[in-house]
Amino acid sequence: MGAAKKAASFTFSLLAGGFLFSCSSSYQTLHQNAILVDTHNDVLSQVIFEGHSVETDLTGKAHTDLARLKKGGMDVQIFAVFCDETYGSGRAFAFANQQIDSLEALVRRNPDKLQLVATPAQMRAAVKSGKIASLTGVEGGHMIEDNLDNLNHLYRRGARYLTLTWNNSTSWASSAADETKGTGFNGKKGLNDFGKQVVHRMNDLGMLVDLSHVGEQTFWDVIETTTKPVLVSHSCAAALCAHSRNLKDNQLKALAKNGGVIHLNFFSEFLDSSYNQRVKDFTNRHQAEIKALEAKGLTGLQLRAALYRQFPEETRTLNPPLSVLLDHIDHVVKVAGIDHVGLGSDYDGISSAPTGLEDVSTYPMITKALLERGYKKKDIEKILGGNFIRVWEANTPAQVAAK
Repeated sequence: MGAAKKAASFTFSLLAGGFLFSCSSSYQTLHQNAILVDTHNDVLSQVIFEGHSVETDLTGKAHTDLARLKKGGMDVQIFAVFCDETYGSGRAFAFANQQIDSLEALVRRNPDKLQLVATPAQMRAAVKSGKIASLTGVEGGHMIEDNLDNLNHLYRRGARYLTLTWNNSTSWASSAADETKGTGFNGKKGLNDFGKQVVHRMNDLGMLVDLSHVGEQTFWDVIETTTKPVLVSHSCAAALCAHSRNLKDNQLKALAKNGGVIHLNFFSEFLDSSYNQRVKDFTNRHQAEIKALEAKGLTGLQLRAALYRQFPEETRTLNPPLSVLLDHIDHVVKVAGIDHVGLGSDYDGISSAPTGLEDVSTYPMITKALLERGYKKKDIEKILGGNFIRVWEANTPAQVAAK
């Protein structure tokens, strides 16, 4: 990529009252010239810490490796730093740092492919040089262990967002999972005073407040507290799939008013409300085959891939089509506007994605589908990465922005 990303010219035709991308320029050209940003990939905790090397071909074992990221046209990858609630005090913060260590080591081994970035200016320089701009987002406020100094430390190490909760609530913010069950933290919902301190400190640092996974009350408390645009790094639209992890229309409208952006998750369960029933019926039919694969030591994605290879005709009907993701994009654009939607795949943190989006090499298919739906070039560029860059720049302190 590099200089070639800016070199291509695009032709336009006036049609139906608007400028449409000319068919004479392919979707591949548009995709390669746009800055592609994915705000959430779980490869650090789910693949690297399982002993796999993303410098090798992990097709069939994981969604992500370096060669496929390049093939997919990735320019800016935010690597999720994750652990669940079983990592208690004294462990969660340390594990977060270990994952950042692993990314730094990966970059050192591949300086021709990856570059650590801490500011939008550094990101643009990395993209211009043809490298994948790499940074982290911390998925779960429990990893700061109720200590603002830990938050400061993670920011200094390059984390540029904090997801306030994971499925578990913290002692200062309630999660979507817990609010849905009628619980929160100590029987309360939303942010407490310390939670508001966390948001204020993030605003001061220039660290994006990520509202994926948080409960509705927490969402509204943050909207009232923050002074900067917020991020929703990997969620979808509840109007199309009524899952607690997805945002309702009134939340999408509030997000637009705040100036923030929602990045859509590729997980089939968050996109298609009928997906779980299809999978349940399929697994019930094939319990004997599943047990045989488990006996061979297969688990997770590898087990699923092996099972699906045995029944290709059936499995083609399980995952939703790519058009379902486009429906979510259309809905967010309709409710919140074109400036407030992006992509947050959750690759290597999900077990299923739409047909055609099997791994990180497939991002160009989204650009192709957006063109086919009549999206303008400038709007596709916003969806692919421009909207995130705007929000990141709005969060970055002036004294840091030029560095």
